[in-house]
Amino acid sequence: MADPSKEQQMRLVRTGSVVASITLAMTACAGDNDTADGDREITFWDTADPENEAPAFEEQIREFEEEHDIIVNHQTVPFDETQDMFKTAAESGEDAPDVLRSEVAWTAEFASLGLLAELDDTPALHNPDDFLEGPYSSTQYDGSTYAVPQVTDSLALLYNRDLLAEAGYEDPPETMAELTEVAISVSEDTDATGLYLNPEGYFLLPFLYAHGADLLDDQAEAVTVNEPAAVSGLEDVLDLIADGGAVEPDLAEGYDNMQGAFRDGDAAMILNGPWAIGDLMGGPQFEDDPDNLGVAALEAGAPVGGHNYAAYAGSADLDAAHEFIAFMASADTQQAISEELGLLPSRASVYEADGVADHEIISAFEPVMEAAQPRPWIPEAGQLFEPLDQAYEEALIGESTPQEALDDVAEAYQGFLPDWE
Repeated sequence: MADPSKEQQMRLVRTGSVVASITLAMTACAGDNDTADGDREITFWDTADPENEAPAFEEQIREFEEEHDIIVNHQTVPFDETQDMFKTAAESGEDAPDVLRSEVAWTAEFASLGLLAELDDTPALHNPDDFLEGPYSSTQYDGSTYAVPQVTDSLALLYNRDLLAEAGYEDPPETMAELTEVAISVSEDTDATGLYLNPEGYFLLPFLYAHGADLLDDQAEAVTVNEPAAVSGLEDVLDLIADGGAVEPDLAEGYDNMQGAFRDGDAAMILNGPWAIGDLMGGPQFEDDPDNLGVAALEAGAPVGGHNYAAYAGSADLDAAHEFIAFMASADTQQAISEELGLLPSRASVYEADGVADHEIISAFEPVMEAAQPRPWIPEAGQLFEPLDQAYEEALIGESTPQEALDDVAEAYQGFLPDWE
């Protein structure tokens, strides 16, 4: 899962002197990737879950090694530390990986600093037309491609079929207006809360999208987070709480409490992604009755998340890095990973493959991904959520009105986007 609330980075401005110093460091420090016995070797930094996901990737890596005579030094690294780790290593030219699993919001920043190799017209970018539009858009910077989509995700409406049926609903809501109606009815007609909210800004975005709003208009270089449409989205959340359709969330343990309430049947609906399904299936509401868990797309969509494969610009063997990326992002590899882990492929063709098309979780999330909204893929994307998280919390506890809260966010954005309107 992408966790934007933890991406609290200082703004990095690309200047000629910075890029020049990085280039010199890469040239001076990038070593020979041939091992003593003549085999080529590259290093791959993998931010996947080391226990539940990495073993499946390791299996594919071993297959790649056998087919290509390239050794892959597969290193699992902590997700919440990798953004800074990679910048430090790449800018110094010491110990940087040849290939990185980059969160979608990191790619533009790394590209803007000259740390990633362009992949256009290389073997790494095989059959780009097959990638879903949302994930593929995250790989672009300044007209060039700097990564290849590995896996994608977004937020869906997860719902308890039995609780909705108890309140008289056989089908899930499709719009935010319907979500409000169903949530209030469930709260009134059952012993459960209709909707449990996660108090992080990332999970607020579907409410903004429902009004046609967004944090930024990156094409117009305009800050839009405090425009009337966005304010209406935040007002909808507060009205939902005031009307009894949702409880005011615990700010300290919002995500865990949301998951627990849904697992235990204390909440009928939540917004969450495919990464949450395994945890939920172990709960009393779904362990013995997995069909009780429903997955639905909201009409206005939710933000695109996921990860990309990117090649370090200072790699001593970019050809090997390209071969590795092409293999790991291929339809065959994505199919194998999706079948084993239930992760959402970034290639459209994989959704039609045997073992994926009938995979319950993946097929349920396919319409979710079709409705998913690309985020602003700018170098400052990693800074967008800290001020939004704080403002959302202040609005939830009544310290700020929706307009005041989002005005504060706009002011913070213009602090690191000074040339934007």
